[in-house]
Amino acid sequence: MFKLNSNNQVQLVINNEFPFPPSTDYVLEALSTSAFCEFEVHKKDILQFLKDKNHNTTLIVATKRDAQLTIEISDDKMTAQGTLITPQGGKMLDLESAKALIVKSGVSRGYKQAYLEQLLQHQLEQPSGTKFIEPIAKGQQAEQGENAKLEKKVTTLAERINTPKKLENGRVDMLDFGKVASVTPGTLLIEKTPETSGKDGFTVSGETLKAVPGKTIKLVAGEGTEIKENKPNELISVLAGVPIEIKNGMRVDDIYSVESVSVKTGHIDFDGSILITQNIEPNMKVTAKGDITVLGTVESSILNATGNITIKQGVIGHQLANKDELSCTISCKGDLEISHAQYALLQAKNIYIERLSNHCNLKAKNQILIGNKNKPLGKLIGGKVLDARKIKVGEIGCESGAKIELHLIQDAFKLKENTEKLLHKQVETEQHLTELQEALDKIESSKASEQKEALFNKITSTHHHWVTQAEKIHEKTALFEEYLHQLLEAAELDVSQQVYPGIELHLFDKVLQTKRCYGPCKMKLHEGKIKIDFKT
Repeated sequence: MFKLNSNNQVQLVINNEFPFPPSTDYVLEALSTSAFCEFEVHKKDILQFLKDKNHNTTLIVATKRDAQLTIEISDDKMTAQGTLITPQGGKMLDLESAKALIVKSGVSRGYKQAYLEQLLQHQLEQPSGTKFIEPIAKGQQAEQGENAKLEKKVTTLAERINTPKKLENGRVDMLDFGKVASVTPGTLLIEKTPETSGKDGFTVSGETLKAVPGKTIKLVAGEGTEIKENKPNELISVLAGVPIEIKNGMRVDDIYSVESVSVKTGHIDFDGSILITQNIEPNMKVTAKGDITVLGTVESSILNATGNITIKQGVIGHQLANKDELSCTISCKGDLEISHAQYALLQAKNIYIERLSNHCNLKAKNQILIGNKNKPLGKLIGGKVLDARKIKVGEIGCESGAKIELHLIQDAFKLKENTEKLLHKQVETEQHLTELQEALDKIESSKASEQKEALFNKITSTHHHWVTQAEKIHEKTALFEEYLHQLLEAAELDVSQQVYPGIELHLFDKVLQTKRCYGPCKMKLHEGKIKIDFKT
């Protein structure tokens, strides 16, 4: 009934003993009980043959096939999958032959023999002709390097005053901040953990995936500190004093500590930092080349610091005879942090007011934030914002509608003025170039002579000078315009609770006046106008 030909194909031989016409079920059942039961059965061919009532005496009904393994590498070359079809009456695929197929497919890394052995094991356990798809090799992503880190080893003055002393009953004494943070020569201030280079990865085809090294940080040695050559990752104090944090480093200041500042102490002017553990009484002046820290209040006095100023309690002033002038001025080049303020001129890089600014004049190089730094809910009532790039506040104004002027990005006016000057210079330069080009054209049309050559060289040199000048002006103008664009994009008034009537907002050369109350919103420039975006 069945016989195997030289091409490893099983033929169905129809003779007198064969029931005619044969049925599909009869042929399939006969195959399943024959010696060819594991061969690949051509069921469609059998069905079609019998349906057509073909009178041929032979039909190929099955084929002997060895196990088949194909390898496919993914588009990103990070995985290679093996597709195995178990043998159908033919030979099983041995381990060495399978390895050869893997190499031939282009897989050179990430291969694990355990993967392959697991796939080939199906030949022994699963029915013939069963298809399995499993991983053969896996690439490895590059491990990016870790960024350098700076770890502080001492408590700074700013941290100390934000940690009131704990009492035995578990409460804290808001007026007692304990011993002043201080260090001695040789104290380790900051330890740097260097960046790592990371670990290269690879694809299954053998390509290397380069790791991106971590970003470095340059450890900065401020005054009173040093970094030794044999210990480049350690910042050490060389003075006895108070550690003050700076960007990517520390400095150590001499500190002048006094209980209060009054007519008894006189004005204070100190080259280091100043710590005042109580109050500053009216009409006093305190000047420091470092930081000024006041644990009490400041009343109608003048404070000036090169570093930061921190006032744990309030700042209290009043209007002078000239109503535009206030009796209290707090000014620093760093950050200013206070609890609340009234009738004071406050100037700093960043101004942070914990609760309330009442009829103050504020000027910040960067931002003014009134309230908690994470969620500003403080109030800004009366006064003026002379300049800032960004204001964040809970409420601004009051129900009476008292006028408040807010001026943002005032330095943009100077930037615009400088840009206009450059544009004017550019016009002048282009005029020079036009005149020189005309002169060159005239010389070229004249008869050759030594005088012509000398004049030509002189004008050419001058022409080159003005071309260079024009290029520099163009580059500088582009930089100014880009910086102005960035300023205008970043400027905004961010209010988390309420805006009252009477607010006059100046965003560069645009003005918006509020005549009603607004809920939580942001005000910023958009397409040349002040736009109000309401928060949901």
